[in-house]
Amino acid sequence: MSLPILLSIPHAGLLIPKVVKDLCILNLEDIIKDSDGRASEIYHPLYKEVSAFVTTDVARAIIDVNRAESDRRKDGVVKTHTCWNVPVYNEFPSGKLVEYLLEEYYRPYHRRLTLYAKDILLGVDCHTMAATGPPVGPDPDVERSYICITNADSTCPTKWLSSLAASFEKIFETKVSINKPFKGGYIIRHHSQEIPWIQLELSRAPFLSNEEKSSRVFDALKSWFKNNSYLLKKKSYGRRGRIEKNPIK
Repeated sequence: MSLPILLSIPHAGLLIPKVVKDLCILNLEDIIKDSDGRASEIYHPLYKEVSAFVTTDVARAIIDVNRAESDRRKDGVVKTHTCWNVPVYNEFPSGKLVEYLLEEYYRPYHRRLTLYAKDILLGVDCHTMAATGPPVGPDPDVERSYICITNADSTCPTKWLSSLAASFEKIFETKVSINKPFKGGYIIRHHSQEIPWIQLELSRAPFLSNEEKSSRVFDALKSWFKNNSYLLKKKSYGRRGRIEKNPIK
């Protein structure tokens, strides 16, 4: 039986859509540096082990699905600068192009998260993080722990968060930071109206291979469900292994 989890991987994409390619001045290195590096290697292999799985190919430097649609800061939903403070465009996209990007990539992502929440016990928004805080981050130049789990103080029960942290600490054999340096982004805050959500951040530091990180994430989640088996009796879970990259509208 697959775990009754909805995995969201919002920042693994590297695609620069054709409609803004001539305006974008980022090189591939900039795009990769701004993305959640190696997230696809860590989290994509888990799609067969969970009930539902949503990701996107578009680079977060172009559309950040983990921001509110109304967030127009330089590190907002349609960015002017990357998290390393590098300008994205030689000329910012027109209102028409911004609307196209939102309709093509942003809104379908969130529609799928809402659609797949049915019969799901827990949503996990999956990220990787720089080993040291970037300039636009909440902790510039600060060395980070290897694992951070967040619930924005309310997106899942506190007892769940504590027991999940304990499960990850046991499987990864390292201390887990809770709600620091991150407290949870838009995805978990917005979609916790539908089901409980956590945000998971793994350091890109090479403390383990990406294959081992992937395996241990699954083992930690599986162990958590095993130790809280009463939760699985609440619902019947039928869907398995659906992967969505650029969800249709």
